Amino acid sequence: MSGKTIIITGAGSGIGRVTARTFLRTGWRVGLIGRREDALRETAGGDKAALVLPCDVVNAAEVDAAFDRAHAAWGHLDAIFNNAGTGLVPQTPDEVDPDEFRRVIEVNVLGVFNCAHTAFRIMREQTPQGGRIINNGSVSAHAPRPGSIGYTTSKHAVTGITRSISLDGRPYNIACGQIDIGNALTDMAQAMTRGVPQADGSVRVEPVMDAQVVADTVLHMASLPEGANVQFVTVMATNMPFIGRG
Repeated sequence: MSGKTIIITGAGSGIGRVTARTFLRTGWRVGLIGRREDALRETAGGDKAALVLPCDVVNAAEVDAAFDRAHAAWGHLDAIFNNAGTGLVPQTPDEVDPDEFRRVIEVNVLGVFNCAHTAFRIMREQTPQGGRIINNGSVSAHAPRPGSIGYTTSKHAVTGITRSISLDGRPYNIACGQIDIGNALTDMAQAMTRGVPQADGSVRVEPVMDAQVVADTVLHMASLPEGANVQFVTVMATNMPFIGRG
């Protein structure tokens, strides 16, 4: 895969960091997007194939500048992994602060749109034309957890973005797919190991899986030959309470 290029958002921690390092190990050139430059540099670990691109995905101008910088450095953008996201503590709808709801939508929906918007432009205009956009959905794009109205709403919206780009990208050789993740063990998911609310009102520990499984799946999606695409894939801890939920 030497010479292939990808931009990964939310690359300063969690799934983004594990995925970025996986792509770097396999010979890709990787653009690292996140708000904290120090965290991005920690992810890069001094690898010359890593391009640190401090950026807030909610800011369209910053996204344009970061993506254009990567494209200028590489000459071609092969893929992006729209991974940056955030959530809220579990709350019923009446307890959710509207400003906090708006923040989740801005990061998880507007942020995904901003990056897809710019990537689509670059992939449409570059030679050879085309590329691949991979969005991080969630099992919450299919069924909610208790008290997750903001996060669940945002991930349903991501599915709409994925489907729309898949259709609109056809004439330009732009493929789009989505990975829906369940209980990958990152700092954000540590609560699973201590106990989280269930639909029956109880609080229980849930099974988790190594985040490396997610990174390997994204690598597979990005490495498919032209003309093939993983449209949707669910990767989850086998025994987590997802099937039968919602």
